[in-house]
Amino acid sequence: MGSPVAKLSFDAVVDRLLQKNEAYHANYLAMYSSWYGGICTDPRIMLIPLDDHLVHRGDGVFEAFKCVKGYLYLLDQHVERLARSSEIAQLRWPVSRAELVSLIKETVRAAQSPNCLVRLYISRGPGGFSPDPYECPASQLYIVVTRVSDVPEEKRTRGVTLKSSHIPIKKSYFANVKSCNYLPNVLMTKEARDAGVDFTVSIDENGFLGEGATENVGIVTKDRRFLVPRFERILQGTTITRMMELARDLVTAGELAEVAEADLRPKDAYEAAEMLIFGTTYPVLSVVIYDRHVIGDGVPGPWFRRFRAMLLQDAESGEGVRTPVWSNAHESVSTAGEP
Repeated sequence: MGSPVAKLSFDAVVDRLLQKNEAYHANYLAMYSSWYGGICTDPRIMLIPLDDHLVHRGDGVFEAFKCVKGYLYLLDQHVERLARSSEIAQLRWPVSRAELVSLIKETVRAAQSPNCLVRLYISRGPGGFSPDPYECPASQLYIVVTRVSDVPEEKRTRGVTLKSSHIPIKKSYFANVKSCNYLPNVLMTKEARDAGVDFTVSIDENGFLGEGATENVGIVTKDRRFLVPRFERILQGTTITRMMELARDLVTAGELAEVAEADLRPKDAYEAAEMLIFGTTYPVLSVVIYDRHVIGDGVPGPWFRRFRAMLLQDAESGEGVRTPVWSNAHESVSTAGEP
């Protein structure tokens, strides 16, 4: 038999926590916890209770968005979606919308980083280990600010690979909730890694394209139509939605023929001029191989470059989509610095 397992006191647990120094901790900048009642900046104590239903049931909703040069990008759109997810999940917010925005700004300021990623979690809260939501006395809010991890340069310059997923697509009722129950998404990501591709995309029961594990897809046809899978079957991403809004100006200018949702099959993507994948951090990548079919010319094309430039410019100077964190966001870029 091995040596007896140590029975740790509270102080011993704290001591062991403070001895930890994981490499990934360097990416965790600040956390607000309604359970703690404040903000902490030490990654070793960014913890939530084990009996929070977020942990053992995935019973919570979340959002993730960027802060770019001191401005929160698409904050209103993310908060609106958080509200829709919360309503479907029947989760009551522990704070008002105004308080939530204020707490987000305070947490980013505590992180001292004008360029970062913000994650919001609203959980059912602690209070037992059963699936009964009524055992939780109060919902909780967690806000985590981390560094932004970018994709390798070669993914932007050479493009990415994609395959159709075998993981069953979520039913539309649950697909439209950005919940913390992400097992299908995890399995889709594992499927991509195991197959040696960058991403997978779901296919619904009718054979139509769905969504990636954490991404949306779209195509530009050879007759210059920008088409995306219908949102009633998938989670409507804020990045692809914003791209559609911006791209409608290209329709007005005569550069694109149409921007629309459509029933798209893999064959439509195989034959497209370009296939694109959209996410919060990149914000758009070019799919050059899908199900072993070369898309377009097999290299990132002009629509990828155009869309990427539009989204990057929008994040830095777009009207009505940027919320300042500091009273003088421009000053914060030079004074706050990167930790």
